[in-house]
Amino acid sequence: MAVKKTKAALKKAVKAKPVKKQPSEKVVSLKAAGVVKARKKTEKVHKPNLPEVIKQEEIKQESAPVISSEPLVLARAAESATKAEQEPAPKIPPSVEIEEKIPEGKELELNFPVSVKDLAVNLQLKPSQLIQDLMRRNIFVTINQQLSQEVARDICAKYGFRLKFTPDREEQLLSAYLNKDDPASLKLRSPVVTFMGHVDHGKTSLLDIIRKTNIADGEHGGITQHIGAYEVVLPKGKITFLDTPGHEAFTAMRLHGAHITDIVVLVVAADDGVMPQTVEAIDHARAAGVPIIVAINKVDKAQADLDRVKRQLSKLDLAPEEWQGKTITIEVSAKTGKGVDELLELILLEADMLELKANYQKPAIGVVIESRRDKNRGPLATLLVENGTLRLNDLFVCGLTYAKVKAMFNDRGQKIQEAFPGTPVEILGLSGLPEAGERFFVIADEKQLREVTTLRQDKEKKRRLQPVKRISLEDLHSQIQQGAIKELKIIIKADVSGSLEAVRDSLTKLEVSEVKFQVIHAGIGSINASDAMLANVTNALILGFHVQPDERAKQIIEQENIEVRTYNIIYELIKEIRSALEGLLEPKIKKVFLGSAQVRKVFKLSRSGIVAGCFVTKGKIMRSASLSLVRNAEVIFEGKISNLKRFKDDVKEIAEGFECGISLEGFHDYQEGDIFEAYDIQKIARKLG
Repeated sequence: MAVKKTKAALKKAVKAKPVKKQPSEKVVSLKAAGVVKARKKTEKVHKPNLPEVIKQEEIKQESAPVISSEPLVLARAAESATKAEQEPAPKIPPSVEIEEKIPEGKELELNFPVSVKDLAVNLQLKPSQLIQDLMRRNIFVTINQQLSQEVARDICAKYGFRLKFTPDREEQLLSAYLNKDDPASLKLRSPVVTFMGHVDHGKTSLLDIIRKTNIADGEHGGITQHIGAYEVVLPKGKITFLDTPGHEAFTAMRLHGAHITDIVVLVVAADDGVMPQTVEAIDHARAAGVPIIVAINKVDKAQADLDRVKRQLSKLDLAPEEWQGKTITIEVSAKTGKGVDELLELILLEADMLELKANYQKPAIGVVIESRRDKNRGPLATLLVENGTLRLNDLFVCGLTYAKVKAMFNDRGQKIQEAFPGTPVEILGLSGLPEAGERFFVIADEKQLREVTTLRQDKEKKRRLQPVKRISLEDLHSQIQQGAIKELKIIIKADVSGSLEAVRDSLTKLEVSEVKFQVIHAGIGSINASDAMLANVTNALILGFHVQPDERAKQIIEQENIEVRTYNIIYELIKEIRSALEGLLEPKIKKVFLGSAQVRKVFKLSRSGIVAGCFVTKGKIMRSASLSLVRNAEVIFEGKISNLKRFKDDVKEIAEGFECGISLEGFHDYQEGDIFEAYDIQKIARKLG
């Protein structure tokens, strides 16, 4: 009866599932991205006689102007101006921040990742000029530092280019295998299920009764000794089970980008209830975005307290369906076999709702479950085929290793000729031992195999020379600006439950609109290896209150360069996190009017490009000021001054009643009668409420 109710609930949930929204068109701030677009029809500029203000000498361009006199850049600007003729400009008051769509300019193809130097060369800029441009965005980089795709795209947009990332040679070789499959070629595959939970709560015993084997009896302390994969054939379908030594191996696979588990079965003992490792398992499953089915085991014991277990689960947002929750919960006993058939039926039902499909016709792609060295047979690996079909004598690359499949065995030790999606197999013929979680790709011929392997080995050498950049409190703001992170993830460990709740409650009250703030795990006890691995795969901060990392955790933290902060006073913890979050807040912008100048003449000079000869009508024009260009009472451009001259001299400011020559960064479509309005842009730091 419970299974029927669950079926109905799942089907109802699928029907009510909201339609996934398409991503909206990307819009960037004009001030942030430096996008320049002329709003009015331009007139042909004639070169008049030079006035006294610049007659003695042509205005020299400063060391790092954005617009040069090169023909390519001038042509690009002219093209941009011509494009702008097609639509009239809306009226925009000077104080309002302008937003623009990224322009559809010339396409610039780049290999990614791209360094500051390489991007500057492709944009025909000096590296120092590009670094200055990035500094104005609060992004501080060196000439050889790599830029994120988002930052590189915005920089290219500023200079009139639409960025297209060219796949590297490895991606080109593997593209045929990674292309999206035709929906018509897809067929249903078996689900991949992982059992997780606290030690001795019965994970292996449940697997044992499901597989009808006797593995559990020979294991030490109830902890699985090796990662295995087992396929169970049922009347209504097949299920592949991963037998992992806890959630650490599950997360280790995710570290390599392997998201192979479709469903997690969380095993909770009815007598012990929810334990610390149970909470860790829940957080690891949620971090991976995998649906959870709860199996309450040992219901045959006299000490079993089902209501207590369900209350504990409800506090962790896993309220059972019979308690008006959304979590599928089943009562089982590995000892008597009670509820096991119902559990398998629920797994298949959940798999039906997920509509798991694969292409059986293409070359195989999959994941390494485990690898080991046999003294007689050499390197061995257990693989799980995700897509395509793996066949005898296939060539494949896996991480830094490669293989020709000499022999293939199923989970019962039987030789097989081919393995379909969802099937676990053990293979011989490896050049070395790949890591668990590494993906493998079947390659067409040996030449491509050697080329991909060489490319990967070269990448690995470069990777070792550049340490992985982890999130830290010190550079949080810079990483947000570069697009390196979109949310701040935190793991909290404390000595007692009271302290843990106090820290968690205080942190969740800190609201920041610009970045998602998330506590992905909170627990009692020392910072352990599980915490370190979760932080590693999710790029999270670890905060400890009255606790320290244990020895194994210290090794992982040091090896992976993970940020860990420990505190003894809760005020210091909150203060430090608050300060870091305030660094994420975009400051309030206040514009202070400095002065205005009118364009009297426009000149096209050989070395300095196009220059506006101006007369300061009010206040003063400062070299460091931000300018708004007003034409016919409409602001058509906002930007910075690249050159400010008085006769042949560079000056810092020009007072009212004097003439000057002005060049702007990123704009040179000046017209007689244009008004330059100078502002001092003041940034006021925002505070959390």
